[in-house]
Amino acid sequence: MAKKKFDAGRKIIVASGTRKSSKACATIQEGSGKILINQKPIEVFSNFQRLSLSEPLIIAEDVLKERIKQLDISVTIRGGGVESQVEAARLAIARAILAFNKSAELRNAFLKYDRMLLVADTRRKEQRKPNDSKARAARQKSYR
Repeated sequence: MAKKKFDAGRKIIVASGTRKSSKACATIQEGSGKILINQKPIEVFSNFQRLSLSEPLIIAEDVLKERIKQLDISVTIRGGGVESQVEAARLAIARAILAFNKSAELRNAFLKYDRMLLVADTRRKEQRKPNDSKARAARQKSYR
C-alpha cells in the first residue's frame, strides 16, 4: 500500500487510495504543513469536500499533536467523479499519515472514527442487464 523513499536523507511516503474508478496517490514528507490536491491548495474546495479531506488530518492532530503540522501532503487524483475523487484522496491521506508515523494509537483512532479511512470501499455500479432499463428494475409488462 505505502512505499517508502529517501530523497537526499528526507523520508518520503507514497500511499494510494481508490473509490469506484478514482485513484489517488498521496505523497507525504516533512515540511511546512502545505496540503495540495492536484496542485491546488485544500482551501479551494467546497466546505463539505474540505471537511471530508481534512478528517484524517484532524484525527491525526488529536493523536500526534504538533507533529502533523510539520508535514507536506501532495495528492494526485485521476478518474471518476468529484465525490469518489474526494473519498479516494481521503483514504490515501489517511494511509500515508499512518505509514509515516507507524502509530498503533493513530490506527485505532482512524478505525474507531470511520473504517473507510483505512479500508477501501470495493462496491461498484451493478451491470445493466440485457433488454432492461436498469440493473435491477425489470421492464414493465403490458397486458393490453
